[in-house]
Amino acid sequence: MRAITVRDRAAGVAGLALTEQPHPHAAENDVIVRVHAAGFTRGELDWPGTWSDRAGRDRTPSVPGHEMSGVVTGLGYGTTGLTVGQRVFGLTDWARNGTLAEYVAVEARNLAPLPADVDHIVAAALPISGLTAWQGLFDHGRLAAGRTVLIHGAAGGVGALAVQLAREAGARVIGTGRGAARDTALGLGVDAFLDLQADSLEDAGQVDVVFDVIGGDIQERSAALVRPGGTLVTIVSPPTVRPRDGHAIFFVVEPDRARLADLAQRVRDGRLRPIIGEVWTLAEAPSAFAQPTPGKTIIRVVEDAVAKS
Repeated sequence: MRAITVRDRAAGVAGLALTEQPHPHAAENDVIVRVHAAGFTRGELDWPGTWSDRAGRDRTPSVPGHEMSGVVTGLGYGTTGLTVGQRVFGLTDWARNGTLAEYVAVEARNLAPLPADVDHIVAAALPISGLTAWQGLFDHGRLAAGRTVLIHGAAGGVGALAVQLAREAGARVIGTGRGAARDTALGLGVDAFLDLQADSLEDAGQVDVVFDVIGGDIQERSAALVRPGGTLVTIVSPPTVRPRDGHAIFFVVEPDRARLADLAQRVRDGRLRPIIGEVWTLAEAPSAFAQPTPGKTIIRVVEDAVAKS
């Protein structure tokens, strides 16, 4: 099969290449998925799991990408809950070969059925961004109706979904980003938008939850904005500064089949819309890594990825 692989950590994005790789093997409780569309995180070439397995052994050449939508083509021993020919979407284990390939082996529990009326391009934009947004806001941030949340990167892949979920929950939403993202963020439903290059972050005032996807100085300054009892939630790095009378949480997204199914239903109902940026072919994936664009970048692995059947 064709896959994007990387061998040399020092080479970074320049080390990505389209290669021929063996067809993946389905271990116990795995499924093999024919990938139709895939997503990736630009920073994953710095993740330890890209280069070694859970025992610390080198696993290069490795296949990056951990989000996908496709069709089940094979079942491992003991696998239940999914069938050959079924449309699915979800995310792969961090320390296994990923989704920038024609086929991938995935633990069945990491996948959810994909309704026929949600296309593969949209579905591939949901797993990491959607689960991260939900878990950050509600599982860790305990956001509820009537509270105020400050969402950094409000027009990005994670932030855009977080804005929509927070609004639907009845929260007041303040979004941040570059000035060019203002119209997108307002269109998603933020109550106020702060341009991090032109406005003062402190103008946000006191909030109940901060959802940080930026880190650094922005994360540190945001801690002072959290009300007593509130929470700073970040996916970037463990906080170096904590709210004076609140909580600070760094987390890594976890698979959740039931929540994936819920996110897909929200898309079907028109209540949730991922912001899709550029769509590239598998052969173009190395260029996609090197060229950040607004929204979620998706790799179209087969030509019918946008088909609804």
